[in-house]
Amino acid sequence: MVMSGTAVGAGVVAAACALVVGLAAAGGAAAESQRIASVADAAALAAADAASGAVAGDPCGLAGQVAGAGRASLASCTVEGLIATVSVQSRYGGFPVAAAARAGPPPS
Repeated sequence: MVMSGTAVGAGVVAAACALVVGLAAAGGAAAESQRIASVADAAALAAADAASGAVAGDPCGLAGQVAGAGRASLASCTVEGLIATVSVQSRYGGFPVAAAARAGPPPS
């Protein structure tokens, strides 16, 4: 009887550990997703600032620099007038993480 109780106890502890590891991985992935979204926002703002002439430089070049500073790579960048749309990508735990953002003046 003592062995079966010990085995059940060990199984419960193992299941709890697996649950904690899974929740930690999911939490980390959610945090990485938010980080990449912030990098995309910053890159789009940099590109829009360059497109408007507020800062000097190539809009997509600046977006790429901002993405790199945020430990991401610029996947795409388009500028139409004063509106910049960018997408960035990174990896978390071997899985790709991507986000897109758009910046420019408010609609008139």
